[in-house]
Amino acid sequence: MGMLVYNGRMTLTIDDRVLAHLQVVVINKLRRRESFTFTWEDGTQEAVCWIGPSIPLEFVYSGNRRPLLNREWLELMAMSANANSGLVVMPEPAPTTRIDGPGPTRQPTQPNEPEPSRPVRPSRTRPPRDPVPEPVGA
Repeated sequence: MGMLVYNGRMTLTIDDRVLAHLQVVVINKLRRRESFTFTWEDGTQEAVCWIGPSIPLEFVYSGNRRPLLNREWLELMAMSANANSGLVVMPEPAPTTRIDGPGPTRQPTQPNEPEPSRPVRPSRTRPPRDPVPEPVGA
């Protein structure tokens, strides 16, 4: 379990996978200098935070591996952050694409089916370069 530290005072305990998705959405909003609310429920309490470019945030992970990101979940969270109700974490949808991965999620139909190979990109030929002249007086 990781932590989101808000303004150096409040710490929210959040699963590393959820935290990685939150970080992408929050950082994208803050890059555009957009402020928004973030609501987090952990079963015992509910916290509503005002997130803005001038408020310090820390994303602290307990694990040492960065989880693969689910594009659909990021889009749902981004839409939530753009709504009047603000950013709310919702359950993760089944991924159809991965970020930081090779592309669409694909299940082989046969256990030993090889992965499809990528087409080879033709190389461009460049014209030969003119030799660099020697400096005068060297």
